[in-house]
Amino acid sequence: MKVTAFNKIHKESGAKMVEFAGFEMPIEYSGIREEHMTVRESVGVFDVSHMGEFWVKGPNALDLLKKISSNDPASLKPGQAQYSCFPNGKGGIVDDLLIYRFEAEKYMLVVNAANIEKDWNWINSQNSMGAELENASDKISQLAIQGPKAAETLQKLTSVNLSEIKYYTFVTGPIAGVDNVIISATGYTGAGGFELYFYNHDAEKIWNAVFEAGAGFGIKPIGLAARDTLRLEMGFCLYGNDIDDTTSPIEAGLGWITKFNNGRQFIDRDFLTMQKTEGVTRQLRGFVMLEKAIPRHGYELTDSEGNNIGIVTSGTMSPVLNKGIGMGYVAKEYAAFGTTIYVKIRNKNIPAEVVKVPFI
Repeated sequence: MKVTAFNKIHKESGAKMVEFAGFEMPIEYSGIREEHMTVRESVGVFDVSHMGEFWVKGPNALDLLKKISSNDPASLKPGQAQYSCFPNGKGGIVDDLLIYRFEAEKYMLVVNAANIEKDWNWINSQNSMGAELENASDKISQLAIQGPKAAETLQKLTSVNLSEIKYYTFVTGPIAGVDNVIISATGYTGAGGFELYFYNHDAEKIWNAVFEAGAGFGIKPIGLAARDTLRLEMGFCLYGNDIDDTTSPIEAGLGWITKFNNGRQFIDRDFLTMQKTEGVTRQLRGFVMLEKAIPRHGYELTDSEGNNIGIVTSGTMSPVLNKGIGMGYVAKEYAAFGTTIYVKIRNKNIPAEVVKVPFI
């Protein structure tokens, strides 16, 4: 198993460690509910160093990104980031990712840990234009400092005015005496905050400084379990659950990151145009349980007669709502907001209402 630069710190902090995407990662420290509410109400720190980082550089960098990305990277200005996905040439998704534009010929892609090798191979297989590629995943650590007190915590450690870093923008600057840290506002919790990217050898110094700065706010380390419940309350997709090689971005409600403007040719453009024009037979929807029950990944969704109409892709008990919430693909006839559907839990069909995400 791979480890991140924070592995020793996690173990010393009493984290429950598990294997995740080939890494030994902290699943929880003090308990999921407590960690979740710390992020919603104050400030928490996630080690997300297992994520992958690829540099795409040179005069052909943008041409490659325009080909492999569902979103339009040409619209990015330096200092802006963009959420996107790689269409897989068969109507599905290779992975979802973030694209950071540094300069006209310099971009960073941030991809999911489980897909680093798969994505790297995919990008290289599409690089007929000869863009310069570098897989920097093993050199870079990443912390996500999330919550309403995140900016106040980090502002103590940097001369950069953090209030000027708007959502989906980033700067490079000093943090805790470490230069050239990428400070990004692209969070996955909906609670506000920043992601910091830096070299592994600065990991411990930055971790300690962040925890010292946040001590007055009750800062806590947060595990992957609470990361999942936080993103689900926001209705954010998780690759491998809600999107994968068999789901299209249009079915997944990701039409907003699928851009057909400027006649740009990209992988699966024609198929996705057809889906957008003609509609799809199933759609990813959020739902809230109407009785006390927790939906789980893989549970069947049915109509009132018990006929299968879809499948749960993500589910949990929402710590904020104190209700079971989930996402799943449902037949389009049942996708209207306000529709009652049923989740099959231990051979009982429990009612749920289709709702618009985010849940909170």
